[in-house]
Amino acid sequence: MAPKRVLLIAGNFVEDYEAMVPFQALQGYGVAVDAVCPGRKAGDFCVTATQQMAGHQTYSETRGHNFTLNATFDEVEGSNYDALVLPGGRAPEYLTQNVRVVELVREFSTSGKPIATYCHSQVLLAAADALKNRKITAYAPVGPTLIAAGANWVEPQSLESFVVDANIISSVCYLAHAQSIHHLVKAMGGTITATSKRILLLCGDYMEDYEVMVPFEALRALGCHVDAVCPKKKSGDTCPTAIHDFEGYQHFTEKPGHDFVLNATFGDVDASGYDALVIPGGRAAEYLALNETIISWVKHFVESNKPIAAISYGQQILVAADVLKGRKVTAYPAMKLNMVLAGATWIEPNPITLCITDGNLITGASWLSHPHFISHLMALLGISVSF
Repeated sequence: MAPKRVLLIAGNFVEDYEAMVPFQALQGYGVAVDAVCPGRKAGDFCVTATQQMAGHQTYSETRGHNFTLNATFDEVEGSNYDALVLPGGRAPEYLTQNVRVVELVREFSTSGKPIATYCHSQVLLAAADALKNRKITAYAPVGPTLIAAGANWVEPQSLESFVVDANIISSVCYLAHAQSIHHLVKAMGGTITATSKRILLLCGDYMEDYEVMVPFEALRALGCHVDAVCPKKKSGDTCPTAIHDFEGYQHFTEKPGHDFVLNATFGDVDASGYDALVIPGGRAAEYLALNETIISWVKHFVESNKPIAAISYGQQILVAADVLKGRKVTAYPAMKLNMVLAGATWIEPNPITLCITDGNLITGASWLSHPHFISHLMALLGISVSF
């Protein structure tokens, strides 16, 4: 059977997480996702926006990653896709003026194919006259527009709120990703098996933005319980993240990312109660590698032959735990010396999307590896998505 295909419509200043999390999570499940933007072709990119509530009366915004498109807008035929994803941010405001975008949204609505919409992108459904008598939620200030378009407005109770009404899955923002992606998979006829695994996610200040949020939400969407913890912090505390991007220099650039909210307390962790360990990259790994408790956890997972998945710079923690001798490993290219000195068999990250599995150990080169990173971890955990 041919894989399911999803169309994702992006634009400049689309919300960073709302584009990349479904894009990479769905690919990790084996779904083909085409990301497009009007006037652009495969290989071009859209500038994204990092939006979050930061104690002000509305969200703050800073520059996000560059989101690379993998398909050409002018070549899109809606009939070739099984579902539509509409990220939010500020892009939907101007996309409502694009006749072809509105036609595509209307086509998916009329056909009854699943549509996942976030934050501000519900205005595209309004532009397509697809909301009459439909239950819908969104970022609260969008409500009056949706009501004027004939929607049955559902007031959001929190930023994690979402509503499912037939083929439309509407979410207040990216904090509802786990639920919305789960429902989107189900709406496409997907079956998820071997769920309820318990995952420990190591966090720290200035971990890479995508490298924490994509696995966090992708695994939770599969029904896994994921505990995100950081030394000296408790559930509800935050870690600032770093946006590492590839912009033509000899090394990646860094910009401020989202503040990631922890959902578990470091001091409460019993490593024996988890089925896998996930280690994001970014700069956090440098100092997390000095934490004796974290090192003991890593050794526990190795000795118990439980899956460990590390990406980019996260492998520095494995070096500190002295668990890489004779193991095939990849990482961000600048980590080669660290890996070789630790006794690992170094696998060049060519391409930078490379992800490899050696026994219970999964290593990825960068956040560009996420689809493979997720699928490799699913395989070790015995989780599958079938259509």
